[in-house]
Amino acid sequence: MADTNSLNVQTTGLAADNAQSEQRSQAVKQSSPEQQTIVVKLGTSVLTGGTLQLDRAHMVELVRQCALLRRQGHKVIIVTSGAIAAGREHLGYPELPKNMASKQLLAAVGQSRLIQEWESLFGIYNLHVGQMLLTRADLDDRERYLNARDMIVALLDNGIIPVVNENDAVATTEIKVGDNDNLSALVGILASADKLLLLTDQPGLFTADPRNNPDAELIREVHTIDETLRKLAGGSAGGLGTGGMATKLQAADVARRAGIEVIIAAGSRTDVIADLVKGESVGTRFLPLESPLESRKRWILAGPPPAGDIVIDDGAAMAVQQRGSSLLSKGIARVNGDFERGEVARIFNAKGELLARGISRYSSYDLAKIAGKHSQDIHQVLGYEYGPVAVHRDDLVVI
Repeated sequence: MADTNSLNVQTTGLAADNAQSEQRSQAVKQSSPEQQTIVVKLGTSVLTGGTLQLDRAHMVELVRQCALLRRQGHKVIIVTSGAIAAGREHLGYPELPKNMASKQLLAAVGQSRLIQEWESLFGIYNLHVGQMLLTRADLDDRERYLNARDMIVALLDNGIIPVVNENDAVATTEIKVGDNDNLSALVGILASADKLLLLTDQPGLFTADPRNNPDAELIREVHTIDETLRKLAGGSAGGLGTGGMATKLQAADVARRAGIEVIIAAGSRTDVIADLVKGESVGTRFLPLESPLESRKRWILAGPPPAGDIVIDDGAAMAVQQRGSSLLSKGIARVNGDFERGEVARIFNAKGELLARGISRYSSYDLAKIAGKHSQDIHQVLGYEYGPVAVHRDDLVVI
């Protein structure tokens, strides 16, 4: 299981590296459901129905609901468990030593089987999927994190459903997130998601373990995650997955700090995905602490010290200050300092007056080469590009 403290430290930086262009109200249930980005995490118990093999009939039903969301204009991301279960099924349930190598063997076999299942099922609705296999190392390293973010955004922008899992076939203890609950929270941050649906074998979080306490009551809404709440978290009913209710609380805490609404609900419930997106009272709902844009702006202002300076011409200064525009490479006069892509830089006008702080989409080396060039010329100059802007307006705070 991933360490809670390290996850909290890690996601502080991750949340800072993601933002949406529009503000979200904390009154989530009254907000418009149009064009949301939804992360659907499917546990092994949901995909197998508590058996030793994939429940393809139920997987079809889950896909049908996701296809409905797509037709309604939403973007959908699947974080899927079940690779080891799929591998074990495909190999005929072999007797293997209980060690890491055996799990990696089953994951290596099962990953390909699992993505084939998703590809086939989404194909029924003429939807394409793209596989993303991640480890903690992909999210800890800034450059790899930004690349992962760009990939997931590219998939979504092109109408492709990302299917994400931890790369268990190569991951070691040191580089594992540890469970797909916490992985789904990090994926939600990568994609600047609106909702994270943690679908499991339980209807939600209860006041006691409902498996042995008939008086247990479902907790409908959570505003604060504290030690009392954590003590209520139990284990996984089927023993087939790596995450129980405790890891779901970890994931909810991480995601809601990034402005993502989180709901824990039973994956076997009829139309559960569609109903959750509509805002119906199903499962346990964790309200986000704040909009991710507000959080990001504060981080840019009060977070890490600037790594360098960008000096811009008068036209760019007017666009940034008065129109709230992104900073384009055409408006850059010169670059001072040495900074990497994704680091914070100060932005000055030609008179040396501080105008703003922002997260650069390019390194100082790259910015120096494309300074004064049109956006459409970036690829020709560098041989690659990370988009048409040097600093996006969502990543920029005017002083």
